[in-house]
Amino acid sequence: MTAAADLLVTNAEIHSLANPDDVCEAMAVRDGEIVRLGNTYEIEFLEGVETDVIDCGGRVVLPGFVDAHTHLEQLGQHLVHADLSSADSADDCLELLAAEAERTDDGDEGDSNDGREWILGFGYDESEWDDPAAGRLTREQLDAVSEDRPVAALRVDLHTASLNSVAIEYLAEEMPDDDLECEAGQPTGVAVEDAAAAVRREITADRATMCEVLEAATAHAVERGVTCVHDKIRGSTAPQVYREMAADGALPLRVRIDYWSDHLESLVDVGLGTNDGDALVETGAIKSFSDGSIGSRTAKLRVPYADLDVAPDGDGPDDDRAGEETAGDRGYATGQWMVDPTDLAALVEHADGAGYQLSVHAIGDEAVEETLSALERTDDPAGARHRIEHLELATDDHLERMAEAGIVASMQPNFHRWADDGGLYDRRIGKRRRRRTNRLRRVLEAGVPLAFGSDCMPLDPLFGVHHAVNAPTEAQRLSVTEALRAYTRGGAYAGFDEDRFGTLAVGNRGDFVVLEESPWDRPERIDEIEVVTTAVDGDVVFDERDG
Repeated sequence: MTAAADLLVTNAEIHSLANPDDVCEAMAVRDGEIVRLGNTYEIEFLEGVETDVIDCGGRVVLPGFVDAHTHLEQLGQHLVHADLSSADSADDCLELLAAEAERTDDGDEGDSNDGREWILGFGYDESEWDDPAAGRLTREQLDAVSEDRPVAALRVDLHTASLNSVAIEYLAEEMPDDDLECEAGQPTGVAVEDAAAAVRREITADRATMCEVLEAATAHAVERGVTCVHDKIRGSTAPQVYREMAADGALPLRVRIDYWSDHLESLVDVGLGTNDGDALVETGAIKSFSDGSIGSRTAKLRVPYADLDVAPDGDGPDDDRAGEETAGDRGYATGQWMVDPTDLAALVEHADGAGYQLSVHAIGDEAVEETLSALERTDDPAGARHRIEHLELATDDHLERMAEAGIVASMQPNFHRWADDGGLYDRRIGKRRRRRTNRLRRVLEAGVPLAFGSDCMPLDPLFGVHHAVNAPTEAQRLSVTEALRAYTRGGAYAGFDEDRFGTLAVGNRGDFVVLEESPWDRPERIDEIEVVTTAVDGDVVFDERDG
């Protein structure tokens, strides 16, 4: 006699995403594993006295989303500190920060910063303000929030932090002068790259706060249908807290930890390798950088940025020739290396030789070239499933080489939010190069394994799927099915987990999401579709059916 299932999902439109046309109406889960897919009549024979039943009322069911690039600590900070992502102006940001200052007032009237609580805001994006020419938040503006407590506002890409005078003085010895913007010899308060990293290290949550931060972030993720994240972690208590949450039954999703390269020797010493761990928390890749970001003008380009005074003739933001090769010195105004190519190549060789997967951030075309060259030289890049993160300005040659080597493209379709006429990409790199950014269709056509993530800008797979389906150009645009597979099966493949989840198939784990409406029926407004239910291992971790 067949044992009863623990959970039945019935009266549904279940898309397995294993193959484009695999659709059924019911599913049974036992001991966290999918044991049968079929029609409601036959699945109901597996109902027992203690079986839970989810009647979907005809709603769409998909594999749980796998977000292949997250920063959950920073997301949690958004949720527990000032969230600046919805601000329409600098004044809006300052009002939110002033409210945060009042909320967190510690009453310290002393002269020292020691023990004085920071005033923190996360996620501002001046490119989407009512006046995008206003520029990034400055020291003078943040001094108006507080002249006594350190204030830090982090830009949406985390590559820029804006600081008040107290914060600048407090971190003066930690921030490289080259990464602090100055005018007339005085710091403007804008810190980029290594200086911004120093800010992030300083404000990293302690263990007690980290519990609050990660509880908020993981709850936010499952509310959006995410059942697994690849979290990029550096100098943080997050790995320990994740494992404690899992042991306590308080971790609602799966976490694959991609450790910054700073941790490589420690991982080698303790023998913790890629894919080590358990069903909920496992070690992923060694994470590194090559360049910065387009928003902060630190992505490493072959041709100068279009919105700087030094941009060559014919490469301005309104010039359709922007992005063509130009004569003369290409070494100025083209961004910066976060990790020198020689150092990156040495790191790749060392980490690959120790058996680790590599996950390397590369945005500009020059950075993609150097990163790809380093990964190509490894013994078996396809077997190691080495990854390039972002890949915003990859050329056709880059994609052909990635396909041949089997290197994974870990990309963020939500970045197309900046690809409209007159948007951030147009202003930074010009129209021609903007049309060559994030060419998702070209990636698939070249045969490159494609995994989607959000980079928490924002963490919302349906927002990303929407932008993939409605991207400005054909080379950037995917079908609904292709976009969903990149956010499920693609992410699972990037984490060596395609035999556990990422598709709804017998033998896979019961990780799934129920949507209020079908993305195939309303492709023009996928970002407005609500998640109704999320389950991991057949256990419901989010449920709004009665809400």
